[in-house]
Amino acid sequence: MNNEEVQEWFEIADSDFDSAKILNEAVRKHHEIICYHCAQAVEKYLKGYLVFNDIVPEKTHNLVCLNTKCIEFDNDFQNIHRTCGILDKYATDIRYPKKYDVTEDDTTLAIAAVEKIRNFKPILDLREIVADIHE
Repeated sequence: MNNEEVQEWFEIADSDFDSAKILNEAVRKHHEIICYHCAQAVEKYLKGYLVFNDIVPEKTHNLVCLNTKCIEFDNDFQNIHRTCGILDKYATDIRYPKKYDVTEDDTTLAIAAVEKIRNFKPILDLREIVADIHE
């Protein structure tokens, strides 16, 4: 396990999530971009977890696939599987000519989904382990 790499994945995830929240405060909200950053954040949290477990993450943006890999290490990841599925549609397709009509409700749901995953016990526990090692 490479704790520095895990820490880096989590820092990038936090940066994506911070970007989503900042964009959500803008007067002119680009809901697609906010949701995209939310999906990107979750992707990085999941990849950080996989790296901690000595797995080189696939080069994929598929959150359901990444979460399924995490379930192999901790069955509790089943608890966020549906949430990953909700965010999955924003992972890549959203960045191409408009396929989805993304609304403020979608943005609210996406931000809440990231909060749920960011505060999910296995992720929180890992953040603590990695932070303790860097102190």
